[in-house]
Amino acid sequence: MNIRAKSHWCEVIYDAKAGDLILYGRALGLSHGEAEDVVQETFLALMQMPFPPGKPEHYCMRSFRNRALNYRRGLWRRLTREWESLRWFEKSPGETEAERAAMACLAQLPMDQRETIVLKIWHGCTFEEIGGLLEISPNTAAGRYRYGLQKLKSKLEGVAHERTELAGESIAWLASAPSVRQT
Repeated sequence: MNIRAKSHWCEVIYDAKAGDLILYGRALGLSHGEAEDVVQETFLALMQMPFPPGKPEHYCMRSFRNRALNYRRGLWRRLTREWESLRWFEKSPGETEAERAAMACLAQLPMDQRETIVLKIWHGCTFEEIGGLLEISPNTAAGRYRYGLQKLKSKLEGVAHERTELAGESIAWLASAPSVRQT
């Protein structure tokens, strides 16, 4: 395999997933800068692989998650994150009060629920994929998603929802998650 073909698969995944991985890193408790660092480390490691893995996107997300969890274990990093937790999402000039409220509520969810919601909504993962990534059952993933959305919904009741740039659609994602059926 030549060098160009070897790096091409990494470029394609980077273009498709880098921004989403940064958000996923934020859901895992990293600061924005830390998430960017872990994305860089992940892709450097992927580029050093002799051959692309069987499921490159899944492998990339799994590798990122492992590196992110290892990265956040340090005491000094943890203290820095506490200070930066006030800025979980980057601010945009056009964001509404409802969007700020939704982002604040998402940041307050327990990490396992926040992680599942980010994987489901922003990464478009199925509960089976989330379960495989987090090493839990698909039903547990669906439960975390459902409970997290219920908490968001209860905290956001009474807040007017105009739009959500994050999901790119109406606030319909606050509905309950469908149950997962075993086949």
